[in-house]
Amino acid sequence: MNKRNWRGGQRPHRRRGAGQRQGWYGGNRAWPPQDEQRAGHDSARPPLRAAHRRLENQSASPTSPTSPSSSPPSSSSSSPRTSNAAPELPGFYFDPEKNRYFRLLPGHNNCNPLTREMLQKKEREKQRNQMLAEDEKPRKKAPRTGLNAVLLLQKRHLGMLPEPSHSRLVHEVKVSGMKRHKLEIQSTEGSNPNTDNFRLIVGDSACERVFTVNDVSHGGCKYGIMNFGSSSRGSLSVEMCDNLYFTNRKVNSICWASVNYPDSHVLLCLVGAADTPGCVSLLPASLFSNSNPDQPGMLCSFKISSAWSCAWCLNPQFDKTFSTGLSRRVIVKDAETGRTQVYSTGSDVLAQQFAVRVPVLFNGCRSGEIFSLDLRQRGRRGQSWKASRFHQESAITSVRVLQDDNYLLAADMLGQIKLWDVRATKPVQEYKGHHNEHAYLPIQVNEPEGLLLAVGQDCYTRLWSLKDGQLLRTIPSPHPAANDLIPSVVFSSKLGGCRGLPGLLMAVKHDLYYFPYNTDYQEAAEQPGNVF
Repeated sequence: MNKRNWRGGQRPHRRRGAGQRQGWYGGNRAWPPQDEQRAGHDSARPPLRAAHRRLENQSASPTSPTSPSSSPPSSSSSSPRTSNAAPELPGFYFDPEKNRYFRLLPGHNNCNPLTREMLQKKEREKQRNQMLAEDEKPRKKAPRTGLNAVLLLQKRHLGMLPEPSHSRLVHEVKVSGMKRHKLEIQSTEGSNPNTDNFRLIVGDSACERVFTVNDVSHGGCKYGIMNFGSSSRGSLSVEMCDNLYFTNRKVNSICWASVNYPDSHVLLCLVGAADTPGCVSLLPASLFSNSNPDQPGMLCSFKISSAWSCAWCLNPQFDKTFSTGLSRRVIVKDAETGRTQVYSTGSDVLAQQFAVRVPVLFNGCRSGEIFSLDLRQRGRRGQSWKASRFHQESAITSVRVLQDDNYLLAADMLGQIKLWDVRATKPVQEYKGHHNEHAYLPIQVNEPEGLLLAVGQDCYTRLWSLKDGQLLRTIPSPHPAANDLIPSVVFSSKLGGCRGLPGLLMAVKHDLYYFPYNTDYQEAAEQPGNVF
């Protein structure tokens, strides 16, 4: 082939003028009608349009070479309009609704809607709203295939399901059917006390009272007690105590203490602020109510620089003993005699809990180490006082000892929740799905129901089967996710006392919600603002 023939016979088109050019190419492809209107806006980014055109050509069928813009959109995974089919380009994102790329601008401020962080936040908020809408439906999908009350009852009557398994699976069905109800918090003074955001709620052993910590808008926090009651009609009522306490210090940890009788006191760890030192305070619960002028005989406070955690011992041998986890130390103190024992550790102690059957204290450290301390062997020195020790991969945020104190639940800042066999010092179960990166988040366990609960840093509350680690329910927050709006929850089989109602309490922002087990739950006297 000579040079003249190649130029004269092989070139498909003559060179066009600047005003006659069609599309991004010099060939015979024409712009679709809707793209002609955007050609002027996109002329600064020809590589992006070319990349998307190549994608359309690759995904088009060879037997029907029609333009995707002239055919109806398809819901299949091979459609070029889906975000999964669009190639990732550095510095840009693909909008599947508008079927085009947009430039990601630098910056993390709220004024720029096209940062990657803002796009991810928008997608998370969309998913949260979808889950809230799903939870409002009359019928929800079962957490496992074939798991419903009718089939379980049939298998139980036919002898195909033993009683323990039947009871556990029934609880799972109830968890999947829990609906959200907003509770109206009443006050003895007639005012509305829930104007400040909830930070933490902790229920007593009977779940008749819940200790609350609220952030105050001008700084610091306030704390008090909510009393719960249930009526014969199957409704739940909440009353806030009339005597709240304010402090400019942060509350790090709370536990109920049985000094004079079960749950007679509250043990608080307060972090120092400015010129105010930190402390550990043992307060009588009746201090928060003006209706009882006779205060119990113990009201004490111990100045401590930095207290991370606290725990109260319920074992009869040491029933007036509590512990405090500090920076590289553990303090064990007798509340009556004042006797104190200090143990040095290699890391900050962020989580603590006593076993009940034996006087053994379990500690979780920032280094990921978990170790136990036997109070009956206080005379030991060095590292020999550690009865057992094992590790997780990140800082421990919560430890929970089961009724069989040979097993312990531990959560860390990598979002890992593991069930440990203390004797073998190895994990025997892992609960996947929890989200945590750096927050100090507790976990809760309810053994009668066979459930494990945890609120993640993404503001989702998750419930697992304690026995097999199956994720049973993921509950979105009623409010948009934020680091300062992480929900705090309490789960009990008897909210409001021995004749109370089973379910989940969720405190988020300045609202309190109840998720009942029984589907025939009734709002208290059908008060306005109670039904949601």
